[in-house]
Amino acid sequence: MSISDVVRKAALPAIWSQGVKLVREQAVTRASGSAKEAVFRVRAPGQAVAPTVTLYLEDGEWSCDCDSKVDPCAHVTAAAIALTQAPAASAEAAAEQAAAPPPPTAEAAPRLLYRLARRDGRLVMTRVIVTPDGKEQIVRAPITSDVARGRLPRGLTPTHEDVKIDRLIGATSIDTIPLDRIAPILDALANGAEVTLDGAPVRISGEKILPRAVVEDGPKGELVLRVDRDPGVTEVVAAGVALAYGELRPLGETPTTGERLEKLPLVRSFGKAEQTELVTRVLPDLENKIPVDVATRRLPKRTQQARPRLTFDLGTEGHTLSVLPVLVYGDPPIARVDGDNVVPFGKQVPVRRRSEELALLARLRDELDLVLGRRVDFDGESAARFASRLRAFQLATGDAAAAAVHETGTLVPRLRVEGDRFDLVFELATAESEGEAPKTAKADAAAVLRAFRGGLELVPLEGGGWAKLPADWLAKHGSRVADLLDARDPEGKLPKAALPDLGALADLLDAPKPLALEALAPLLSADGTIPHAALPPELNATLRDYQARGVDWLSFLRDAELGAVLADDMGLGKTLQTISALRGRTLVVCPRSVVFNWADEIARFRPSLRVAVYHGTERELDPNADVTLTTYAVLRLDVETLAKTEWDVVVLDEAQAIKNATSQTARAAFQLSSRFRVALSGTPVENRLEELWSVMHFANPGLLGGLTSFQERYVTPIQNGERDAAARLRARIKPFVLRRMKKDVLPELPPRTEARLFVELEATERAVYDAVRVATRKEVAEKLAHGGSVLAALEALLRLRQAACHAALVPGQEASSSSKIERLLEALEEAAADGHKALVFSQWTSMLDLVEPHLREANIAFTRLDGSTRDRAAVVAELNDGKVPVMLISLKAGGTGLNLTAADHVFLLDPWWNPAVEDQAADRAHRIGQDKPVMVYRLVAKDTVEERILKLQEQKRAVADVALGEAGQAGGITREDLLALLA
Repeated sequence: MSISDVVRKAALPAIWSQGVKLVREQAVTRASGSAKEAVFRVRAPGQAVAPTVTLYLEDGEWSCDCDSKVDPCAHVTAAAIALTQAPAASAEAAAEQAAAPPPPTAEAAPRLLYRLARRDGRLVMTRVIVTPDGKEQIVRAPITSDVARGRLPRGLTPTHEDVKIDRLIGATSIDTIPLDRIAPILDALANGAEVTLDGAPVRISGEKILPRAVVEDGPKGELVLRVDRDPGVTEVVAAGVALAYGELRPLGETPTTGERLEKLPLVRSFGKAEQTELVTRVLPDLENKIPVDVATRRLPKRTQQARPRLTFDLGTEGHTLSVLPVLVYGDPPIARVDGDNVVPFGKQVPVRRRSEELALLARLRDELDLVLGRRVDFDGESAARFASRLRAFQLATGDAAAAAVHETGTLVPRLRVEGDRFDLVFELATAESEGEAPKTAKADAAAVLRAFRGGLELVPLEGGGWAKLPADWLAKHGSRVADLLDARDPEGKLPKAALPDLGALADLLDAPKPLALEALAPLLSADGTIPHAALPPELNATLRDYQARGVDWLSFLRDAELGAVLADDMGLGKTLQTISALRGRTLVVCPRSVVFNWADEIARFRPSLRVAVYHGTERELDPNADVTLTTYAVLRLDVETLAKTEWDVVVLDEAQAIKNATSQTARAAFQLSSRFRVALSGTPVENRLEELWSVMHFANPGLLGGLTSFQERYVTPIQNGERDAAARLRARIKPFVLRRMKKDVLPELPPRTEARLFVELEATERAVYDAVRVATRKEVAEKLAHGGSVLAALEALLRLRQAACHAALVPGQEASSSSKIERLLEALEEAAADGHKALVFSQWTSMLDLVEPHLREANIAFTRLDGSTRDRAAVVAELNDGKVPVMLISLKAGGTGLNLTAADHVFLLDPWWNPAVEDQAADRAHRIGQDKPVMVYRLVAKDTVEERILKLQEQKRAVADVALGEAGQAGGITREDLLALLA
């Protein structure tokens, strides 16, 4: 099978079509080749650099430097097609033709020549274009600018190295190369560029020339350190550049050698008293920079094995503990660190590990508040607390620290369960004197848990004195105890949702379990078997198996008067499952855009239920309605009216609307009164784990305790990578959260493929983007560094994202088009030509405004849906009925509540750090009813904030997985995230 057949078999149909188009546009040229491989350059619209494709003819493999996530990409398919169009009768002939050099006549391509010269002791570079007829043209503008304006001669395609050099030298064409750019420029020129020096061809290498050092015996018994130039240097050409080993190479370590090696040779003698400094400080520092040859046998023996560690000189007097930290090497010690010097205890001298020393000193400061070499005294309670900290530090002598504080014994936990109330005390049996009856001393449970979490070993007793913590017991049960204590109300009563945790603790401690726990047994069974619920007799729907199981689960929690979070993936029918489980007077709170969707669904599936919409200026509750529909905005305004009504069921649709627990919407939802609460959301956690707390606090108030303690017990440990904390959180909420993924319950759903379409900004677009970035980053970084609000960073991030999409989105800028829109149009034309329908999402309606004229000019029919759309159903029908192939949608208006399975292509114009928002958009097409494979394309501007957003998205996907999946670390967007995005 030929390489072309292999590529065609592996390529997606749409990608193969793109390759055909590139060949027809004569965008493919052969750069070089051999019997084993053929190299092509493929010019792509909107890209300043033509990607390089290599076809390995014998192996059936290929490579392309375009960084596309689709393999093979359009450039590879174009090269494979171009190879087959050559007039060859066999694979051998094709290989010979691929290996043949380009014709030397008029078809030969122009080439780019780099001329280096010396001027006033510095290196000067000139770029020249040489045409096939020998004429020369000096390049006087950036290569990328000439590409964008079509000024380069036909057939000349810049390489990535040309573009890199373009950016390194700036806008000038003839200039002295700055010293700090010599090394990267020579490194780029070493990759096949044609270069001359003073008119003669020269080989280039990016490998730096370093000086050589030797330690040898001196004439008077001293040791001599000599630093001299590399023997391969034949000539210092200019500042920072030398000819060595037949190549032009940059000079390294110029602070030591000088820009022209004028500081060499360097010679220093070390007497016997200074040899420790030579061994421990001078040579290790020098060896980190240049090669060092030790040509003497009199150098003190250095050991690589000894590592630094902290020891403590401990002393006690009465209730006082005296501590002096000392930094030594080896165990037993072979040397002591005294400031910048190392004092050896024998003939061995350690090789200093300064980074490890600094880490130990930082730990000493941060964990023990001590400074090396300074003695500190602790007294009374402070001594006891420090003794525990010192033990946890595990670097003290241990026995002395233990003897510093008197311990009276180890505490014993006692659990008391009475119905749905529980109490936990820690007791210590003591006797005041011989012959007296034992007297019980107690420690507060909260104090015990605080001490354990703080890593202490001692805790104060209520009547005075100290006792040792039951560390093993707390390690096993401390987290569950903390959860239960935090869930209690002031009277010691637990919410019903916390009873499973209390039952598990009672089992472990052989204490009686609460009687109410028996009714919840099916919910807690190992196999997760829930009794089948009787469906409403008037239900007009045939439920899928997983939907029936969801109704069983909802009905069980309803009857047990426990809350539920139904977090099924988008498009799995959360609304239908909820409608099937409704019983009694129900309030449904949802976004305004889906109020009438709910009314239609209820009328369709349970027509016997009477529905009332509580909305509008003259709204009034209908006491006879079975289901009352309202919006989050009305909930905020009429919370007093809605909260004083005793509902049987309260449903929050798109419950991520209350993800901010301190918002008015969330506080209003918390006030609603009902026996059964349901939160519906395909994304109950988007950016921060605190969002999960808010949703769970609505469904089952008190289950996760207070928000502050939730942050201390779960959020911070999870962010620090403690997997046990994530597992505990998942186990705690598991009975009350049901989440199924489409891939698990709908095997018949066609595949969904995601790809990234990278776009290279033109020079004018790059200038606008760089101007926005430079103007904002310094100010924002200073504000964030000094504790300022993240709002400034978010505003700067918005401007950067807009500049990456279209210059006209930036205030004060004008542009008729953008590289991203041009790339979008190419993809839409191909999709429409192949009979596909596409959804185009953007977070900004102004971006959609800029896309519209180009669609009209290209004669591509489209419709549009955003926040101003009144008749959403009519707009959706235009796409679903086949009247138009393209729909433009604002992400906010079209991210939820729509079924657009007529489309099988989704384009996301502007990526955001929260991948859940994009997934919701893609799910408009990839849901029940879709019978075609779905392609999701993210358009990403290269070398912009958008690439960093993609990396941040991968981190944010872990947030939901912590509570709902198997990941172990997550967090919201941080100041560090924002600074990284603005870099």
